[in-house]
Amino acid sequence: MKPGLFAGRGLSFGLNLQILSDDEVEEIHLATLDVLEYSGIFVDYPEALDLFEAGGARVDREKKMVKIPSWMVEDAIASAPSRVILAGKDPVHDLVLGSTRVHFTNFSEGVLVVDPFTGERREPKKTDLADSARVIDYLEDVDFCEKALGAHDVDQRSAPLHNAEAILPNTRKHCAFGPGNGKLLKKIVQMAAAIVGGEEKLKDRPIVSFTTCPVSPLKLIGECCDIIIESARSGMACNILSMAMAGGTSPVTLAGTLVTHNAEILGGITLHQLANRGAPVIYGSSTTAMDLRLGTASVGTPEAALLSGAVARMARHYKVPCYVGGT
Repeated sequence: MKPGLFAGRGLSFGLNLQILSDDEVEEIHLATLDVLEYSGIFVDYPEALDLFEAGGARVDREKKMVKIPSWMVEDAIASAPSRVILAGKDPVHDLVLGSTRVHFTNFSEGVLVVDPFTGERREPKKTDLADSARVIDYLEDVDFCEKALGAHDVDQRSAPLHNAEAILPNTRKHCAFGPGNGKLLKKIVQMAAAIVGGEEKLKDRPIVSFTTCPVSPLKLIGECCDIIIESARSGMACNILSMAMAGGTSPVTLAGTLVTHNAEILGGITLHQLANRGAPVIYGSSTTAMDLRLGTASVGTPEAALLSGAVARMARHYKVPCYVGGT
């Protein structure tokens, strides 16, 4: 099991980058609670509306708006585990998420590849995904395997299953997937269970986890809700990852974007814990600023670095493992 490096821990030999003070963290948190309780979040999935309503939220089914009282949000944060295990097929690649531990993964998802034999730039095939998994398996500094590519040469309605079939046999590391919807998620769980020897063993050694993204600003669309609910019930970790863009899909100020981002993630975590209290969840981010000249996401910029550091600080405040992409 790889415990991971430590970053920013309060030890004499560590370095520390304090993006937000304790008071600023509290201000972001309180502003987020106000957004969720008084503005609300759009939820486009009947079962999710049922869960929110049963949990104590105010639900407008005609407008599909959910207003979540602060006590519900804070109860969900308290019930989310502060320590999450991402098991590898080989135990030497088991990862512990939590505290200030740091791990690295490849990012998802490339839409074009350069053919290694012809030099042609083309859409990726299922075989490319299998090859990428083998490369990731070999790289010592990549701790777990995200879906680097998508199989474009298969029926896209079942593409997540093809992606899982290509990745799972070709790496010993933990695998993270965007499963498409809850039905396909359950199929991938069955595939993973067959590898480890059954669903009960999979709960002990969760070799797969799942990623889903709210739609900014402040929307949990149907597929996102479906994945959140089914991942919680399966016991596999769910990375709820916002991709807000300051000046585009969220406020132009970084503080305003951080509040929007935080509201989307905490809304998703609340739904996740309503579906299965205590299920493992990850606070995710690929949030950045929009390049106002080009209308594109400005990844790798100072703004992205500030947002990523602030996101990690908020996750530490909530004692929930964090995933940050695009830094």
